[in-house]
Amino acid sequence: MSEKWTTDNIPDLTGKVVIVTGANVGLGYETTKEIARKGATTIMACRNMDKAEAAKTSLQQEIPDAPLHIMQLDLASLQSVRDFAEAFQQGYERLDLLINNAGIMMPPYGTTVDGFEQQLGVNHLGHFALTGLLLDLLLKTPVARVVNVSSNAHKTGNIEFTNLMYEGGKGYSAGGAYGRSKLANLLFTYELQRLFEAHNADVIAVAAHPGGSNSDLGRYMVENPVVRFIMPVFQAIMQSAAMGALPTLRAAVDHSVKGGEYYGPDGFIELRGYPVIVKSTKASHNREDAKRLWQISEELTGVTYPVS
Repeated sequence: MSEKWTTDNIPDLTGKVVIVTGANVGLGYETTKEIARKGATTIMACRNMDKAEAAKTSLQQEIPDAPLHIMQLDLASLQSVRDFAEAFQQGYERLDLLINNAGIMMPPYGTTVDGFEQQLGVNHLGHFALTGLLLDLLLKTPVARVVNVSSNAHKTGNIEFTNLMYEGGKGYSAGGAYGRSKLANLLFTYELQRLFEAHNADVIAVAAHPGGSNSDLGRYMVENPVVRFIMPVFQAIMQSAAMGALPTLRAAVDHSVKGGEYYGPDGFIELRGYPVIVKSTKASHNREDAKRLWQISEELTGVTYPVS
């Protein structure tokens, strides 16, 4: 194995079944491409079917025999999450890898179909519900994995349970809500891993972050004229989406990965570079917050985990 982990290190994935949420653009697109290139049956779980079809066509032009399948999934709607899970279970008998990649970043205040603040609703609660609804298949599949994509922004996040959803926009800041949702991703990952360990499940939960990567995720940010002005500077230090996807890919397929690990770039302040194990904040390891967030997430989504 080379010193720097790259896509060359991805093993043959023939026979594996993989779901990638948000697979049609940016990090999800690059993740999907490399997973499918290695032979995995890859389900592109996307909100916009037209964009998903265009992405699939582009991928198959590069990888003609890529085993890609599109399924609709809107993480801002619990009904859509349930419909996706039901359709997937009808079509597949195994799930080797669930990559919870999709997300939104720093939009104006808004709510999901179910009334959740949209960043926490999409980035955390949608994926929490999806994972729980697919857990039976994960548990039935040998050495399965769940990979949750977080962010360096988790370092600025806080979980304020008294105003978790910024009700009516109270106290809302786009950056603060994004950091909260990314912190929630890590609290969820670590609690899920503890649950797997407690039940001796043959599944692991792992997290990753892309560093500073050029992707479609920052589309709301460029609406700010100040951000638009300094964007060329940011772009100069950002890495490509292909590089940004490497931590997710390593967390997903490297045989040396252990449950509860967190992967990110090895460069300066984890902005860019090759994927290695990195550390997350003390807040992300707060077990009381993790348990409370889990309980609230079950109540809000109506999804309870079979092994819990």
